[in-house]
Amino acid sequence: MKQCEIKELYDLSQTIAGDYLAKFTYPWEALGGIADYVRVLGATLDETVYEKRGEDIWVAKSAKVAESACLNGPLIIDEDAEVRHGAFIRGSAIIGKGAVVGNSTEIKNDIIFNGVQVPHYNYVGDSILGYKSHMGAGSITSNVKSDKTLVVVKSGEARMETGRKKFGAMLGDHVEVGCNSVLNPGTLIGRNSRVYPLSSVRGVVPANSIYKKQGEIAAIRE
Repeated sequence: MKQCEIKELYDLSQTIAGDYLAKFTYPWEALGGIADYVRVLGATLDETVYEKRGEDIWVAKSAKVAESACLNGPLIIDEDAEVRHGAFIRGSAIIGKGAVVGNSTEIKNDIIFNGVQVPHYNYVGDSILGYKSHMGAGSITSNVKSDKTLVVVKSGEARMETGRKKFGAMLGDHVEVGCNSVLNPGTLIGRNSRVYPLSSVRGVVPANSIYKKQGEIAAIRE
């Protein structure tokens, strides 16, 4: 499924992890190595730009991190990012330049591109969020199937085995997810697409689309 490839979803110049992601064809292939990559990359960061806070945690000096936020490594918080009151970053994460991790938002094993906003009561686990994507208040990624079987990415009759038990969502650049939506395991949303509030999303949503409900996806008209 070509629409699921990294090069179709992301501008890799908009993340400090661009070189890492470029090694893979599909974004979920990168999930297993995020922690190790952060440790290696963090050790190379410019000490005039980033400060080391505890074990395997690097925070840009220009970033704003609330005292009440909980930071666990391996973790990189890039320049001008904002981590707000009560945020919980569990580790194995990269928070991009100018990104916002908001109050009561939980982050785990993610690559968050530059300019992403997850600002209010979000859970984002085992996911990759593309440049300037936005998750509305209360929207979450569900990263484990209820029957605990391995996640499969589905697009119509096409199926791709991922080999992963934990896999949340892959959002392309400039995706907008409406408030209180659930992105079920293995969800992939193409660039510039929008998801209505209160949606339960499964499978692949093509680029430049509006997801209204299951089985009702409309093309965005210019």
